[in-house]
Formats: sequence, C-alpha cells, structure tokens
Amino acid sequence: MAENLSAERTTAGHEDCLSSFCPRFHTAVEIIGRRWSGAILRAMLAGATRYTDIVAAVPKLSDRLLSERLKEFEAVGLVDRVVIPETPVRVEYRLTQKGAELAPAFRELAEWAEKWIELPPLPEGVGCQESFLEPGEGR
Repeated sequence: MAENLSAERTTAGHEDCLSSFCPRFHTAVEIIGRRWSGAILRAMLAGATRYTDIVAAVPKLSDRLLSERLKEFEAVGLVDRVVIPETPVRVEYRLTQKGAELAPAFRELAEWAEKWIELPPLPEGVGCQESFLEPGEGR
C-alpha cells in the first residue's frame, strides 16, 4: 500500500509536498482543524458575515467558542472585523483574500466527505443540519 501511495505522489508531482513534515502545512491544519473552525469558515465562505448569521448556520456552536475562533482568524489574517457606524453599531466579519482562497480546499474536502464519510440514516423529513440538534432544540 505504501508503494501505491509513493507511486501516486510521484505521478502527481507532489513527492516533496507529501513526503515529509512541513511546518506550513502543519500550521494550516492546526488553524482550520480546531474545534468548529471548519464549520465557521464554511459558513463564512457561503456568505455569512454577521455574528448571528454564523451562529444560525452552525448548530450547537456556543457564543464563547465563536468569539474565540473569530479572534483567532482575525489574528492570522483570515478574517477582518468591520465595525459599521450605524445606530445601533453593526459588526460584520469578512473573509480576507487569504481566507477566501480556502474555498477550493473546502470544496475538495466536501467532495471527499460526500464520497467517504457515512452518516447514520436520518429520520424522515430531517435535514443534515437538524440532525446535530438535540430533540426540542432549535435555532
């Protein structure tokens, strides 16, 4: 099996990329692999910009964790926090170019998940997002 993977790497021209530890790759995976980070970024890639939009798009995401992740994303340059001086003041979170360029990677990961990740059968009339909510819980 290792021989097959090695052959695939060589054919794809990625032998240097995938053959050893890469600090950049490791850092990237750590940023987007933290708890709820992928779901938050996916919601933002789909157009959610307001705090409440993101909370509504990601079931079971706590306010504390969303605040934490948004601050982390801002610190590494994936997200800009934009204060809109209205009454009342409005705050939006917008992906930077760096953040928006994650879209192809997320599309590829979504395609991989559709092909390889099995979910238990959902009850009749229940969508994928609702399956993460506890009975009686809603947004």
